[in-house]
Amino acid sequence: MRGLIQAHHVTPKLAIVQTVHTPIIDTYVKLKIKYGADIQVEVEPHIIDQKDALKTIKQLNDDPSVHGIIIQLPVTDPAQTSELVNAVNPAKDVDGLGEKPDFDPATPTAVNWLLAGYNVELRGKKIVIVGRGRLVGEPLARLLSESGLKVDVADKTTSDLRALTRAADVLITATGQPGIITSDMIQPDAVVVDAGVATDAGKLVGDLAPDVRERTDLAITPEKGGVGPLTVCALFENVIESARRSTKT
Repeated sequence: MRGLIQAHHVTPKLAIVQTVHTPIIDTYVKLKIKYGADIQVEVEPHIIDQKDALKTIKQLNDDPSVHGIIIQLPVTDPAQTSELVNAVNPAKDVDGLGEKPDFDPATPTAVNWLLAGYNVELRGKKIVIVGRGRLVGEPLARLLSESGLKVDVADKTTSDLRALTRAADVLITATGQPGIITSDMIQPDAVVVDAGVATDAGKLVGDLAPDVRERTDLAITPEKGGVGPLTVCALFENVIESARRSTKT
């Protein structure tokens, strides 16, 4: 980082395009701003109406001082999500959500880091992901499958969710539905990663019901300080790498 700033006079910059205000979104944007300030990465929020989003993205694509662009999801009209994320220049798609990004998606990378950091062996294990969302479930399933792992993905069309999750050695949930995963849905000694985020009575919560965290046989991500902070780290690593690449063009 110091080399980028001192030798190349480049300060990495992340632009956030935000069209919706919710407690969850505002919390994550503030977290990114604070984290950026701590590591000398400029974070520039663009809080706009969705009708102006494509124009804003084009301006940011063309701005050489911007090294990363993220579309803060969800957007006001979710039907336009694909169009917006694919409008981001792949070289600046630091969330890795477009069709052909130059970077791995941040949250799946964070989940991989977390599992690797705790030496969780995935080969030969039954891996189940609950949720097929654009931010976590879909790209994580792709990332794990490309590594040669067998992954089952459950979504709202799954007929017997309990039967599927109960068979999982490694269960990764990312639905954003508070308490959707209960203790009876998890086999003994499973590894459980809660990447879901929602609000319940004004409090940020995950997908796991309280009775899951009462069990002592499971390896579970903490209620706070788990996937979320690592996702921010992965995102900013991509921003810094994009800034480095910009000095070589």
